[in-house]
Amino acid sequence: MSYVTIENINKSFNDQQVLHNLNLAFEEGEFVTLLGPSGCGKSTLLRILAGLTTPEAGIIKIDGKDVTNVKPKDRKVGMVFQSYALFPNMTVEENIAFGLKMQKMNKEVIAKKVSRMIELVELKGKEKAYPRELSGGQQQRVALARSLVTEPKVLLLDEPLSALDAQIRKNLQKLLRSLQQELNMTTVLVTHDQEEAMAVSDRIYILNAGHIAQEGKPHDIYTRPANEFVARFIGNYNVLTKKQISLLIKDESQFTHDLYAVRPEAFGSEFIMDGYKISGKVQNIMPLGNITRYEIVSGGVAVTVEHLHKSYEKLQENELKTLYINKEDVIPLT
Repeated sequence: MSYVTIENINKSFNDQQVLHNLNLAFEEGEFVTLLGPSGCGKSTLLRILAGLTTPEAGIIKIDGKDVTNVKPKDRKVGMVFQSYALFPNMTVEENIAFGLKMQKMNKEVIAKKVSRMIELVELKGKEKAYPRELSGGQQQRVALARSLVTEPKVLLLDEPLSALDAQIRKNLQKLLRSLQQELNMTTVLVTHDQEEAMAVSDRIYILNAGHIAQEGKPHDIYTRPANEFVARFIGNYNVLTKKQISLLIKDESQFTHDLYAVRPEAFGSEFIMDGYKISGKVQNIMPLGNITRYEIVSGGVAVTVEHLHKSYEKLQENELKTLYINKEDVIPLT
């Protein structure tokens, strides 16, 4: 039996249905991400899990117990928001200890648990600092430690890193993942950042307008999008009609579906015996750090291509180029 189950959850606001009969299940110790664009219902679902929002129908179970009508403080869940919500008049160690003091835990036990958590979130030496004396990334570490120190059954994260700079965000993603694995903490993250979801998750649920568009492991979702929405939302897929892919590859007999998806990095310069050949003009070259992105236009159809920058730094606008692609990388969509 799954550690967390969400059964037939429905929710509306002002006569507009936000969640449509959702069913999800998370295993103990699993890192699950709810991924989707703004307004898709992912934060509402997280709030229902936390007990901050009440569903109109459905059941929430944690560790085999129905908690649908249980108060948030009695669910044994921890929650970290985008805003750090730290107590400004408390030091780092006082903020982290707050939940343990509310549980009336022994002072020595509190000190031991807080010390371990400070070490885990790499804030050694900042114990006596106040939130105003910390960077944004450090404040978010305190917020994370405060939720983890109470040893919740489930940790809920509502876009906790989205307000941080890119490099700090990447560092905290690594820290978050390593903490989750070390503590074997069942964790549910809400984010609209595809790269973040791919970096930290064991499993991803992609939501679209209150429905589950696809569920699976990050690699499976990225390499095998199930439908047009997922293909357009994940990465920079080329989504092509049957006519467009036929014009591009100059072979109508191969294609029977209405839509196909092709990853931009799936194109290569090496000949593939049982693959497709594409020849066309190079346009719109964009160096993007470690990769170069450009378009190949053939048969009046433009596709985006991405390759490691060093290998393609001599590309010229309007030059003729031939690329190859494996047949299995032309993915039919439902």
